[in-house]
Amino acid sequence: MELYIQMSRTNRGKADRTAKKQQEMPAGSNPVQVQLVTITENEAGQRIDNYLFRHCKGVPKSHIYRILRSGEIRVNKGRIDQTYRLEAGDTVRIPPIRIAERPEKTVPPARFETLFEDEHLLVINKPAGVAVHGGSGVDFGVIEQLRASRPELKFLELVHRLDRETSGVLVLAKKRSALRRMHEQMREGSMDKRYQTLVQGNFANPRQHVKLPLFRYLTPDGERRVRVQQGGMESHTIFNVMEKYDDFTLLEAELKTGRTHQIRVHLAASGYVIAGDDKYGNFDLNRQLQKAGDNDVPLKRMFLHAYHLSFAHPHTGDEITVTAPLPPECARYLASLDTREG
Repeated sequence: MELYIQMSRTNRGKADRTAKKQQEMPAGSNPVQVQLVTITENEAGQRIDNYLFRHCKGVPKSHIYRILRSGEIRVNKGRIDQTYRLEAGDTVRIPPIRIAERPEKTVPPARFETLFEDEHLLVINKPAGVAVHGGSGVDFGVIEQLRASRPELKFLELVHRLDRETSGVLVLAKKRSALRRMHEQMREGSMDKRYQTLVQGNFANPRQHVKLPLFRYLTPDGERRVRVQQGGMESHTIFNVMEKYDDFTLLEAELKTGRTHQIRVHLAASGYVIAGDDKYGNFDLNRQLQKAGDNDVPLKRMFLHAYHLSFAHPHTGDEITVTAPLPPECARYLASLDTREG
């Protein structure tokens, strides 16, 4: 009898604690039951933590890592760590997680020019001023807009990124196998990625290799920046002169590595800032470009455009070349400049 009473008190205690936790949950939160999810071919190959970030939207990353460390996340009934890469057919156990309901934000429809598309890839012409993904004060970007407007696509991921201020060729994968093969080409350096950019001054050499190590850091207010620094990431850009003007030079930049802000920092460190660059450029020049007089054409953006990309198709192996014409605002500004003679 004493044993029965003790067990009853224990059960009542558990029930009381459960009720208390439910009362403490924020209003509008949803209970989520244990989920057993089978990994598809498109989901295979990614790390378990990255999979959970997408699957459990709204859950803080710190909580995801906590339940991974505690063993509450299981794959094929076994414990795994955050570096485990999922395989097709894996069964993932996801414990109950309460997610506070948030008002849904309206994502505007995607209106991007399509440069190439098949069942494996989607290549668009990204306009300047549009982020490739949400975050850091940006509610949504290219990827969110495309997912919202193309709900029939079960998988859609960015192959690479462009700065928000940069326009041009942007590639997305519609299958995980395509994403893996495109990333392999990027690591091998077999993609031919070229940009057009306008810099202040008379660029000295018709063709110039710049190999300067780049170091990423955060400013005191949390902004991401890059500088040339020994011990930084190995970086290589080739600059080719396309046209010379009285006060500017139009360059083609060939990326041999793909570091953050690589072209912008390599040029600034070489003494040639990009017209309109608000991070590494000439701020007085930028103000002059934006406030052009009645007879001049203003430039209200950074003049950096990803105009050419060649790669092997991830499924067929055929060489694919995609080009994006120079945006009208950049073309108009070039047409207003006087060409340098000689």
